[in-house]
Amino acid sequence: MDEPDYYQISPTRRLYRPAAIEAIRTQNYENKKRLKKHGLDQSIYLDPQKTDLLFVKTAADWMKQEYGKPMPRMLMGDFWLEGEMCILFADTNLGKSILAVQMGHNLAQGVCTGNFNNQLEQQTSVLYVDFEMGSKQFESRYFDRQWGSFPFGRTFYRAEFNPEAENPALYDSYETYLEQALERAIDKTKARVLIIDNLTYMARGTESAREAMPLMKKLKALKKKHNLSMLVLAHTPKRNAHKPITVNDLQGSKMIINFCDSAFAIGKSHTQPGTLYLKQVKQRSRKTMYDEHNVCLCRIEKELNDLHFVFDGYAKEADHLQSARDHAREQLQQQARDLHLSGQSYRQISAQLKVPLSTLGRWLG
Repeated sequence: MDEPDYYQISPTRRLYRPAAIEAIRTQNYENKKRLKKHGLDQSIYLDPQKTDLLFVKTAADWMKQEYGKPMPRMLMGDFWLEGEMCILFADTNLGKSILAVQMGHNLAQGVCTGNFNNQLEQQTSVLYVDFEMGSKQFESRYFDRQWGSFPFGRTFYRAEFNPEAENPALYDSYETYLEQALERAIDKTKARVLIIDNLTYMARGTESAREAMPLMKKLKALKKKHNLSMLVLAHTPKRNAHKPITVNDLQGSKMIINFCDSAFAIGKSHTQPGTLYLKQVKQRSRKTMYDEHNVCLCRIEKELNDLHFVFDGYAKEADHLQSARDHAREQLQQQARDLHLSGQSYRQISAQLKVPLSTLGRWLG
């Protein structure tokens, strides 16, 4: 028979307490410590909305709950709908930020972006969190010497990173600090739309599921808590321009694309210089309208102080991809540049790659 558990309550007295009771006492003590740390009390356990991780209802009850509620409104046609977390991704220097600012301003003004419907009312509060550019860089994009600054709407807000505030004494983790800063900015602006430029700055890393999942869960929780429509910008690594854009071209873990509601990308035309295209790669709420058979053609223009995308119709993505021959030549040129940087002579590179010296001269000269 096991020896009973005794606990010393004074120098001369011992009290018998079963191990199960002691475990409950220890758990209760740990729970109180956790609640105190976050400024909460035990009354939170009376509210299932704040404690139950899963809501369980019959499928019929879920249907009944949503019956009669309005359908999500369009923010940029079928690319992005109200209440969604949408990912916009592209390679560098293809205009992600330009399009995002244009969309944000138009949503705040209650106007459409190109031919894509915006069903929000005027004076919707939009918060654009800019981790990419400083204020002078932003201003230079939307300024003209003759016409001055672009007239952004009064409900279009921009926030940028404050490097002096990155003091470890102020927070337990960078992610928590950033999350709290976002909440304050949302409360201050009463934002209904949040645009984050870009995902890289939201976490120390997003390459693995272990890194990406906590970030995406926090963004989803933030969206739900504040009833937001959210657009998050992200990069693509260097991709094969001979192949169509897919969800696999989004930089980082696939967990990112799994958690978002919709996603679209900006691609570069390799047959029409200066032409770009938009392509949907994920859509949960509606049928995909802008797939590889119907990408939306566009280009970037600056008229006076207005830097924006202009939309030029539709096409098949295949008509704008790099040909296999051009792609092979580009790969060879890159190999030649890498070998030249490593110190090899033109003759050594020519012999290794089977490329004439005259051609190398054009490529590397």
